[in-house]
Order: sequence, then C-alpha cells, then structure tokens
Amino acid sequence: MFINRYPAPGSPPATLLPHVTNGEGKKPRIRLIEYNNDRLDEREISDVGEMIRAIEAGKVTWINIDGLGDIEALRALGELFNLHPLALEDVLNTGQRAKVEQFDDHLFIVAHMVYQNAEKTICGEQVSMFLGKNYLITVQEEADYDVFDPVRVRLRAGRGSIRKAKADYLAYALLDSIIDHYFPVLDEVGCSIEDLEDNLLASPDRSIVMKLHGHRRSLTQLRRFVWPLRDLVNGLLHDNSGLVKDPTKVFLRDCYDHSVQLMDFVESYKEITTGLMELYHSSVGLRTNEVMRVLTVITSIFIPLTFIAGIYGMNFSEEKPEHLEMPLNMPELYHPWGYPGVMAVMLLIAVAQLIFFKRKKWL
Repeated sequence: MFINRYPAPGSPPATLLPHVTNGEGKKPRIRLIEYNNDRLDEREISDVGEMIRAIEAGKVTWINIDGLGDIEALRALGELFNLHPLALEDVLNTGQRAKVEQFDDHLFIVAHMVYQNAEKTICGEQVSMFLGKNYLITVQEEADYDVFDPVRVRLRAGRGSIRKAKADYLAYALLDSIIDHYFPVLDEVGCSIEDLEDNLLASPDRSIVMKLHGHRRSLTQLRRFVWPLRDLVNGLLHDNSGLVKDPTKVFLRDCYDHSVQLMDFVESYKEITTGLMELYHSSVGLRTNEVMRVLTVITSIFIPLTFIAGIYGMNFSEEKPEHLEMPLNMPELYHPWGYPGVMAVMLLIAVAQLIFFKRKKWL
C-alpha cells in the first residue's frame, strides 16, 4: 500500500539510486505543459535533452515526470534547472516527510498524495515539486494514477484564474488537489468504520477486529502524511524568497484550513477505532460473564440435588429383606413410593431455586 525507499546506510550524500522493477529501471514518462493567458501547449517529451528547445519564453512551464527509474534523466534535469543534488536525492528516497526547502532560485516541496485504486485499496506516493519563477517541475513515483486531472482540465479549458497566474499559483492548485483528495479517502474509511461499529454491536466477531486493525494501520500512515502538511503550507505562507506571491498566499490559507480539518478527521477516526477495539473486548467480557452466570446458576441448582442423590443413591430396594431389622436406616428406602417421592422433592427444590433466582434478577 505504502512503499518507502531509502538509500543504503553509509551512502555518500546526494547518492542517486533508481527505482528498479525486475532488475531494470523503468524509463519515466515526461509531459510538458506550457501556457499563458491566450494559449496552452501540451506534449510528451522522450528525452530531457530536447526539453530546453521545447521551452518557450514568456510562458509558465509545467514539467511532470512519472517514474523514478532513470537517474540520468533526473540528473540532466537537475543540471538544466540548477536543482540541488540533495533535493534530487530526496526525490528518489520516497520516505520523506512533507516539507518545503528554499534554495537559491527555487523551492523544493515534498508532499504525499493518497488515492484509492480499482480494488478500493488506499495507495499513497510521494510527489516532489521544484518551484521556480516561471516553471514548476513535479516528479511522481508511478505513471498509472495521480490526483492532478482536475487541474489539467482547468488548464485546458482556461477556467478560473489559473492561466492568468504564474507558477506559484499552479503549485498551489496541485497542493490543493492533493489535500482535497484526502477527504474522499477518509470518508470511505469513516463509512467503513461506522458499518463495523454496527456489526460489532450486533454480533462481536474476530474478523471485525482484524478489519479495525487494518483501518488503524491505514490511519496511522495517513496521520504521518497529513500531520506535516500543515507545516508545509505554513512554510509557503511565510515564504520570503519572492517565489510565492501575496495573491497566492491568500489561497494557501484555504489549504492550511483544509490540512487542519484533515488532522481532525484522522485523529477522530483513530479515537473511534480505539474505542471500538475496547468495545469489542468489553462485549466479549460481557458475553463471557453471561455464560459464566448461567453456568453458575445451573451448578447452584444441581448442588442440593447432587447432595440428595448422594445420600439416597443406589440404596433403594424393591422389597424389604425377610426378618431383617434396620432401626437406624432411612424409613423411605423401602417405602413403595420412596423413589418417586425423592424425585418429586428434588424437582420442587429446583423449581424453588429458579423462582428465587428470578426474583433476585440473577437470571
């Protein structure tokens, strides 16, 4: 679900290691979008070397790279835009905390986008951004899915002010899309937790606990993604490099509010899962107590019956032996109605105990 990749311990700083699949690094997919208020050009680029020829002056350039299997392409991109080697290393090491770092002529931004695949499994991947004066470079782990389609639709249609603004507004729009896509994921988790709560109250089951444990693990991972988002947006709000303009900071305040809401949702759902785990253990304890109470009542009923049966057991006889006097023996032993009489007494004792337990509300 969530994959973190780190360099080997002791590796030199700025070591670039490709992400490999079956022993081979997958070539990344590079998409270039250039736009201004009047025009938008969108194309795919097969080689980083031709990118410098494709970029037009006076336009905002968005370069999106899907895939981390080719470090030479990433290194060439770093040389082309003067990107710091340590930032490029963080792009490849996908266990980074959400953050914003300031360099000479660009900002380095790390965030994590979360989405659900076709199997409704929560997936997450790191998104790295390099924000310059007139360009924005985004690097993703995979090419199959991202959460930027709403931004692409707005760019192509020219809706709103995105085509009129600079690269800082584009970076805000992408961050806003990342943050907004947390909400449907958390809503799905919340609905599942509510269903588990209803099932848990109706019939506690071990499988429900396993599902709750899975949700708790997912929420723990989501908390690790969501918690630093607030600091990331706050860092952009207080940026003093001049790359984030004041009009964009007004919109970033809305992102800050959404990140705080996400934190509240995650913490609330974690508390609910903890409470449901405790409710399960309490329900199991109550069921055990109910069973033990019934067994105790049954045992209490049979104690006097066992006592009577122990006294009279196997001492009844069909007839009195001839010329045999038993002055100290029980007179009921040779009575013709002795056996049914003792059974009736035992039945009366059991019924009397049941009535007594019922009045005491022990049953």
